[in-house]
Amino acid sequence: MQLNASTSRIPGLPKQGHWYVLGLMSGTSADGVDAALVEVDPAGFLGGLPFRALRAHRHEPYPPELREGVMEAAADRLKPSEITVLQRYLGDHHARAAQLLVKESGLAPHLASLHGQTVQHHPQDGATLQLADPYVLCVALGCPVVFDLRRMDMALGGQGAPMVTLTELWLRGKAEPWAALNLGGIANITVWDGAYLRAWDVGPGMSLLDLAAEKWLDIPFDPLGAYASGDVNEALLSRWMAHPFFSAAPPKSTGREIFGSTWLQTESAQLESLPMPNRLATLAAFTAQSVASELRRLEPLPKSLSGLVSGGGAQHARVRLELATRLPEVSFADDHQFPSGAREAVSWALLGAASACGVAGNVPEVTGASRAAVLGAWVLPS
Repeated sequence: MQLNASTSRIPGLPKQGHWYVLGLMSGTSADGVDAALVEVDPAGFLGGLPFRALRAHRHEPYPPELREGVMEAAADRLKPSEITVLQRYLGDHHARAAQLLVKESGLAPHLASLHGQTVQHHPQDGATLQLADPYVLCVALGCPVVFDLRRMDMALGGQGAPMVTLTELWLRGKAEPWAALNLGGIANITVWDGAYLRAWDVGPGMSLLDLAAEKWLDIPFDPLGAYASGDVNEALLSRWMAHPFFSAAPPKSTGREIFGSTWLQTESAQLESLPMPNRLATLAAFTAQSVASELRRLEPLPKSLSGLVSGGGAQHARVRLELATRLPEVSFADDHQFPSGAREAVSWALLGAASACGVAGNVPEVTGASRAAVLGAWVLPS
């Protein structure tokens, strides 16, 4: 069977040609929404290369009160009534970001793929929660919206993460080995070694560094790592690396439930005994060491492995320095394919298009699900 737009499971999509798909991503760093308008060839899923072009990208930061609500929900400090209202407020913010991008680009999406804001992730219980009302987005755009793309994988026994494994393959192909590192709030790695595709969450990413910036610098984050200029406390780092998460084998995923405000509070006394530059340098080294230790699960690493790093931590100079020092075998280049922050939104657009075509979006060997499955639930314009 030839796969094309006419095979879509979703009514109203064009029968011929390419689709414009709006991907919306709000990661665990909780700094705002990235919206990416992507041109997708539905027939390209058969050949493994459905991506055609990024047509527009916009980052819409959360206002302080909305980000505070997200962080309170992630710390499990909100009542059900407050979470209910937060769901709507996040839906409004996502819809506003989407409408602004559509206006700027002059292109109307055929469908939208909504990640939502992760506020709780409990893979050991098969449960996860991403907030942002998809009905609000559907009304704002007037097009079908797919959402909740993680929970089918979890219903099948998977971790529900990482979910950008196939999208990296669709973006980069199989011609040579590569590694794609995403330094969001939580860090994850995807590796194609020429024969096998692997991916898993590797550690805290920028979550602890961002919380530390809020706690001790009174700023939301330190994007370039200017304050992390001190010496690394290797004894403290060694103790952190003894956490059970790092001894567990993939499939595995994590979130702020482990590497979040509770973790930082527990470690605050030890950290506050250090000068400020040393605290932040040690946290930066923790992010880098977790990546290095986890990637060495694949040893021997492919000699021609080329690395790419994206996400908010890609510009953090101290994390990049520590990564180069602790994992010299792999040279991680910047993501020159997409603007900063766009890559995961592009990935979510591709997963939404795959769902519309009836193409599985998860990799059971990566997430631990019992089988591959088409992901997400749909809201249709009425």
